[in-house]
Amino acid sequence: MELLERDSELAALSGALATARAGTGTAIAVSGEPGAGKSALVEAACAGVEDLRVLRGGCDPLATPRPLGPIRDLFEDVVPVTGTSSLADVCEAVYAQLRAEPTVLVVEDLHWVDAATVEVLRFLVRRSEAMPSVVVVTYRDDEIDATHSARPLIGDFAVLDQLTTLRLGPLTFDGVAKLLAGTGLDTERVHALTGGNPFFASEVAKDPDAPELPETVRDAVLARTTAIAPEDFEVLQLAAAAPDRLDDRLLPALGVDLPTLRRLHATGLLLRNRHGLIFRHELARLAVESTIPAGGLTRLHARILDALERIEPRDPAVLTHHAVAAADSARAVRYGEEAAEQAARAGAHSEAAAFLQIAVAHHQGEASERATLLTRMAYEQYMTNRLDDAIATVTSTFPVWQDAGDPVGLSSAHEMCAIFEYYNARRFQAEEHVERAMSLAAGAGAEYAAARLTLGYLAYMRSDHELAVACNVDGDRIGRELDHQGLLTRSGLVRAAADLAQGVEGGRERLVSSIETARGLGYDELASTGYSNLVYHDVEQRRLGAAERVLEESLQFTLERDIPICNHWQTSVRARLRFLEGQWNAALEDADECLNRSGMPLADFWPFVVEGLVALRTTGSDNGRLEDAWRLADQLGEPLRRIPALAALAERWWLTGTPDPRVSNATALLGHLDTRSRATAWVGGELAVWLGRMGLPSPIDPEQVAEPYRLSLAGQHREAASWWRQAGAVFEQAMSSADSADPADRIRGIERLDLLGATSTADRLRRLLREDGVEHVPPRPLASTRANPAGLTNRQLDVAKLVARGFTNAEIAERLFISVKTADHHVSAVLMKLGLPNRRAVVVQAAELGLA
Repeated sequence: MELLERDSELAALSGALATARAGTGTAIAVSGEPGAGKSALVEAACAGVEDLRVLRGGCDPLATPRPLGPIRDLFEDVVPVTGTSSLADVCEAVYAQLRAEPTVLVVEDLHWVDAATVEVLRFLVRRSEAMPSVVVVTYRDDEIDATHSARPLIGDFAVLDQLTTLRLGPLTFDGVAKLLAGTGLDTERVHALTGGNPFFASEVAKDPDAPELPETVRDAVLARTTAIAPEDFEVLQLAAAAPDRLDDRLLPALGVDLPTLRRLHATGLLLRNRHGLIFRHELARLAVESTIPAGGLTRLHARILDALERIEPRDPAVLTHHAVAAADSARAVRYGEEAAEQAARAGAHSEAAAFLQIAVAHHQGEASERATLLTRMAYEQYMTNRLDDAIATVTSTFPVWQDAGDPVGLSSAHEMCAIFEYYNARRFQAEEHVERAMSLAAGAGAEYAAARLTLGYLAYMRSDHELAVACNVDGDRIGRELDHQGLLTRSGLVRAAADLAQGVEGGRERLVSSIETARGLGYDELASTGYSNLVYHDVEQRRLGAAERVLEESLQFTLERDIPICNHWQTSVRARLRFLEGQWNAALEDADECLNRSGMPLADFWPFVVEGLVALRTTGSDNGRLEDAWRLADQLGEPLRRIPALAALAERWWLTGTPDPRVSNATALLGHLDTRSRATAWVGGELAVWLGRMGLPSPIDPEQVAEPYRLSLAGQHREAASWWRQAGAVFEQAMSSADSADPADRIRGIERLDLLGATSTADRLRRLLREDGVEHVPPRPLASTRANPAGLTNRQLDVAKLVARGFTNAEIAERLFISVKTADHHVSAVLMKLGLPNRRAVVVQAAELGLA
């Protein structure tokens, strides 16, 4: 196909290759409709390239894609076909390959991509500047919606500075005219027929002597096959039934000899890649596939399936595709299960769920076997943050276990449903399920221990330490009796988390050890849950620096192992962490990301609070977010949700002057909760301090709150401000100063709030100062002339922290996998937002800025 009207796009790709030769990589996405010329553009850019290695592959149009399909095809020497490598290992191995040698890595047809490949590509493009390679992806933009697995990668191309997207539109009338030059064809009619689609127009132009223009582009493609024999056309149809490729190793078994291949090559429809025969364009494959008579396609797939079973290594994902298309239910189930297991081992839980769904849909055996499949599918749906689907799936097994007279199976299903319901923010339903699970398990066995441990986890989450410990003692005892490593690891992890919540000495160290144990044993979900609880309590107990370090490791783990549900939760915790650090722009980024995800409602609580309080403190209105937070907290009925929601409502009353009966009735609202628990020392202290600022009675014992709040309640406001300063909690430091009786302290608090951007809060304190007769109240600044850490984005925050640690721009570039030029740009933006003259000023003021 002649390359027309693509000069600027070709120049962009050629420029990227030149940059890679110089040692700095980039990434480019090429999008457009089918036939827009995406592949032709990439081919033209790579043509004649001698000083860059070209690796070109694509995603397969399989019903459920092979996990890491294009990555395994292109890097088969370092990424085993068996799928035993972790996603983290795959990322590092491919990255090492692209750093070692200047390369053009092309992955086409992203609209068919699997989730695991997306994560590898995201890993690479975010490090593109640090390697002498260009990553190019192509996709049909009309086939990637908001829920598509490629959407996060497309989002990276939209927001990251070093990435570029080229969108190919149809040819203009003049472009079609150039393509048809010398053919004698009617340009206006061809342009109308093809819509300016380059592939369609070129197919029409290939046969200008036809008596009349084809009615459809399908006819134009099939015109290329009119001269071949019926038996050769059948081979074309066979190739059309293998959308990924017709593997070279299958050709002898399918009776395809060399003369046949020569004749097919003459049609111009087929190409050969490293592994087999593929169609020159997917539209050509579809055109040939459309000629297969009714019933013929299943026979072709059956032939391919039989041949595939005779070669090694076998790919269960491809076998599943052909078994389904061949209407072979038994083999669809068998290979679907195998593909799911392989995908889960590789950390591709999205594909694992899809393969299990295929296995379930084709299962025709015993009802209990089907229920077991459904249970496995529910777990994978849970891992991928599809809680409603997971609950519906596991609930559908209840009558099956009941009819089979299998109380053990039913107990396991109820225990699993309890976990799903809790993360779905329905704690009371979760407790009903776990009580049912324990009753069915009759007080013994691994199923009873699992249910008991789930009850303990629910108890710990509502701050009932006594019950949590009792349940975990039982789970540990049964685990030891059965020598059940899974139960032992889980009981140790939950007990450590419960102890950490209560401030029990050694709890944090034991939780860290339990996470390492879970990781070592391959219990990804347990390890990630451990991380989620560890970082939650680090933030809750204001170990903000420790929380930063945990999140750096834990969020990466959720991406490496494809655990979206834990990533969702940990991102919400990071929103709260950034909020407490005074990094409000970064906090809002995370909060907005969480609230725009579908999945885990439990994770919405802190994003609601963060968005509500940032808006309240800056504009005087919470935009309804605090009511959202209260509804969720009320639904859960847990101290660690309800108390901070009340504290936020109290702050709103204090700031706006609008009374809230829930706040004035706090004692009654919290009467049934244990507010003396050490687990509530921080949230209880926050509520007590806000009630104290308004002179309202508090249900919280001032002796049971965390140290900085105890200092405030005792009138030791300077000491409280000092505590918060050392912790890095900027707003709390300012408010503690403002609580002082000394006007100078109060003014310092106002100045800190101004720098933070908490305009409404600072104005409220100005009014209080004037009411108290203070004459020299500082006016609201017209513009900040000093540091404003609240304005930094997450990326700028990463850069600012490295500047504060004395890193040079070259060192920052190496650490963040960006070019030195990009690091220069980020450092300049940070200095401008902070209102500081140079990087030395950042180092000097690091603690004050919350960057130390």
